[in-house]
Amino acid sequence: MEQRRTRRFKLQLPLSITRAGAEKVALIGLTNNISSSGVLFTTEREPDLGGPIEYVITLNSDGSQSVNLRCIGKVLRAGRAAGTADVSTGYQIAATLERYEFIRDR
Repeated sequence: MEQRRTRRFKLQLPLSITRAGAEKVALIGLTNNISSSGVLFTTEREPDLGGPIEYVITLNSDGSQSVNLRCIGKVLRAGRAAGTADVSTGYQIAATLERYEFIRDR
């Protein structure tokens, strides 16, 4: 039986990757689940395995004022999403959540 250190929450939230390694990028995605130590999400392009990643999760996209969580971590696992025909969300990425800050839209 698989045992996790932290509890995972199944949340489908908008996500954008702003940096992969040293390269600035603009990729969109969707979270599958989130824990206090990482996130599993889908996106259109596979980032470098083991490399640093910066991503922003939008927490309140339906509200009057969106709240974004800017996260920095590293890519732990990446591969084709099972049963995905849509190329825009063709990769499933597991990344750590090492540092974060809340960003409010003005």
